[in-house]
Amino acid sequence: MGWFSKSTDKFFLSTTTPEGIAQSQYLGVVNGEAIIGANIFRDMFASVRDVVGGRASGYERALASARDAAMESLLEAAKEMGANGVIGIDFDYEVLGETNGMMMVAVSGTAVKL
Repeated sequence: MGWFSKSTDKFFLSTTTPEGIAQSQYLGVVNGEAIIGANIFRDMFASVRDVVGGRASGYERALASARDAAMESLLEAAKEMGANGVIGIDFDYEVLGETNGMMMVAVSGTAVKL
């Protein structure tokens, strides 16, 4: 199994192609994206954290929420293709905007029917 492997609602997710799991059919690449905007108050508190140290929990929560939204989008796309699993999942993070005020979370993988 990969470092991120789990099964939910009879739907299999993995970052690798696990041994012992036979794919009956590769259905194609699926992806999901979510973009979050920076909030002025979160930015202000994050700046304070940069000076005094510690974790920026507001950003962490926003990033986790964006990651969950991107995964949900990926799952919906896979289910629309008739898949019951996604393998080879990859997460990417990008900073966007003129002032780097937004962050994009993108997730992709291969939809499979096990």
